[in-house]
Amino acid sequence: PQVNQPNFTDSVAITGDFSKEEAEDLISVLNRGAFPVQVEAQEARTVSASAGSDSLNAAIIAGLVGMLVVVALLLAYYRWLGLVIVGGLIVWAGMVFSMASFVSGWTNYALSLAGVTGIIVAIGVTVDSYVVFFERIKDELRNGRTIKNAAPRSFRMTWRTIWSADVVSLIGAVILFMLSVGSVRGFALYLGLTTICDLLVCYFFTRPAVLLLGGVVAAFAAIVFIGRELFWSTRTVVWTRRAPIDRF
Repeated sequence: PQVNQPNFTDSVAITGDFSKEEAEDLISVLNRGAFPVQVEAQEARTVSASAGSDSLNAAIIAGLVGMLVVVALLLAYYRWLGLVIVGGLIVWAGMVFSMASFVSGWTNYALSLAGVTGIIVAIGVTVDSYVVFFERIKDELRNGRTIKNAAPRSFRMTWRTIWSADVVSLIGAVILFMLSVGSVRGFALYLGLTTICDLLVCYFFTRPAVLLLGGVVAAFAAIVFIGRELFWSTRTVVWTRRAPIDRF
């Protein structure tokens, strides 16, 4: 077949050396595409821009509320270590926002409702990394080690577990992105990006922060111990000097 004119409005003429059956097949392909059967629309939805924006804002608010509840529980359970969690989640959120802006600017995968869902799911993966690490620190402290010694030892023993869990989540996100279409790809994309952010934050922020906190706690404990020893030694000297006077 040969198209004789590049632009047309109402109709177009296609000429060529083909039989009647070939012409009918060509008409069928042009009318319905290359699909061999007739397709009927089962469902059609029209969503306004305001409704989509409201759904996206509601998902973001739900994610923030869930994060605040999780942070409050972790602060109540881990006390001072919870400050590391707060700082880590702030750094993680900043990295996720930066990567989402970069992806939206260079690709057509803007942050949608499915992407927000992937980020919310990744919050659980991120919090799980903290729980694994901090529970190991608590076990080391129960065995008699100080926080300064327990922090690096606990990270070395739990890093493989954290790394394995994040890699499995990342592999699942990659497979889902390759095999899916539409909004599901947005979910898989942001799930994978947030998982990468979790690995980076865990190694480059959480580990140094806990080590620094362990050093500060050890220094504070040493200062308190030295002050207590000086206090009791001063009381002992005063008592030994005053005791002979009291006898007279």
